[in-house]
Amino acid sequence: MKILFMTSIAIITPKPAESRRLFMDTLGLPLKHPEGDDYYFSDSIACSKHFGVWPLAQAADACFGTREWPSDRPIPHASFAFEVADKESVASAAKELQSSGYALLHAVRTEPWGQTIARIQTPEGAIIGISYAPSMHESGKAG
Repeated sequence: MKILFMTSIAIITPKPAESRRLFMDTLGLPLKHPEGDDYYFSDSIACSKHFGVWPLAQAADACFGTREWPSDRPIPHASFAFEVADKESVASAAKELQSSGYALLHAVRTEPWGQTIARIQTPEGAIIGISYAPSMHESGKAG
């Protein structure tokens, strides 16, 4: 697999308001969120494509389709996404991860916002995504 760049980093938290207070109020990061959504993020922090504060319930839903994190898995505290060249590369990377002994948290899928992603979890609990997000490849955003 050929990683182009790190797409995103997100803190995963069971207490999103407390984490947002640190990142927004104390550090002054320009985080925003879609109306009605508890996921706050920014795509305008220097040297970062995307930084977010991801509620644990949303991470569980994204990985397992339920708002509760499974008790047989380490609770994640961070998420890292690595960008590849196209949708087909996500599927290829997922197969490569599986053949290297890593279990996917979910099958390769395309999210409603257009990102195609597959995820695994590290032994420490971090969520690792292999992603193709078309918006990251628009003029001036890649690399």
